[in-house]
Amino acid sequence: MRSWLLGLVLLLSGSVHAAMVARPVDWSVAGKRFQGYLIYDSAIKTLRPGLLMVPNWYGVNADAIAKAKKIAGDRYVIFLTDLYGLGVRPADTSEAEAAVKPLYADRVLMRQRMVKALAEMRLQERNAPIDPARIAAIGFCFGGSAVLDLARAGANIAAVVTFHGILSTDDPALARNIRADVLVLTGDDDQAVPPAARAAFEQEMRGGHVRRWAVVDFGGAVHCFTEEAQKPAPNCVYDPPVARRAYQFMRIWLDDAFAHQDARSSR
Repeated sequence: MRSWLLGLVLLLSGSVHAAMVARPVDWSVAGKRFQGYLIYDSAIKTLRPGLLMVPNWYGVNADAIAKAKKIAGDRYVIFLTDLYGLGVRPADTSEAEAAVKPLYADRVLMRQRMVKALAEMRLQERNAPIDPARIAAIGFCFGGSAVLDLARAGANIAAVVTFHGILSTDDPALARNIRADVLVLTGDDDQAVPPAARAAFEQEMRGGHVRRWAVVDFGGAVHCFTEEAQKPAPNCVYDPPVARRAYQFMRIWLDDAFAHQDARSSR
């Protein structure tokens, strides 16, 4: 009887303490409207690190919101970012390819939209328990490219983390602007990021004298290794063990980056 009551108490307390919020946020860039989501556990009142998150090439949809909720948990406040514009929500790979193509073709535009999204996230600090001293960005696939471009734009954030993202750039010299700690989590067998692409990225980091960066190759992993909602396809396979380890790398990297940021600001 006593154990049954304890179980009931734990069950009820879990439901009370979990209060995930996904609140839509609208903003505009050059007259174009965008809509993302502010995602966090509202039952916790303490300030938490804010993560600007850019999803894969399907953009902001139900799967991306569910993924953001899992990552946020009781640890982060996430600003799920829209780079396509209000109403542009790809339903299949052909629509997704059409949506990302203009941004890959115009990296200046991608950087402009990312810088604006970061500014909008900072405005949300008054509406959510975001610690303004602990801000970072994470991205998946296409979103990985986007957060790297945010770093190349010189964003004043602690870190960026890219999961199975494309590493290319329109201008390697932009690496000199990077102030964030950069972590690349990639599959060693990802055909979209072959060894030559990884080597070029590493040279970009060295040439830009980026202070803290790392590339982690997960052996046997291909593209999409964190994308649980994706249907398996050539070079796109969800890999639970790799995903779990990648998130562990992310958390450690962010914790260290925030600690370094705190140390710099206290000097």
